[in-house]
Amino acid sequence: MTIYESEPDEPSGVVPGHRYAELVGGPLDGQLIDVTDWSVQQLLDGAALIALLGTYGPGGRSHYEGRHGNPDRLHWLGDTP
Repeated sequence: MTIYESEPDEPSGVVPGHRYAELVGGPLDGQLIDVTDWSVQQLLDGAALIALLGTYGPGGRSHYEGRHGNPDRLHWLGDTP
């Protein structure tokens, strides 16, 4: 899984022809994730993404999942160690 725009001085890395979802809320708010190969079910199930600025610091994960009718956004559910 690749998260783009994770550092202010890092190039965006957006690749033409790929599909991206915006992360909404939580420590990764506003960042993009490449979901080119994700199925509709995978978007709805979401993912636990490493988040350095999450509740549990480095090594912790932030959970994001999709919602029906809104495939271009993954919403934050909370953090886990």
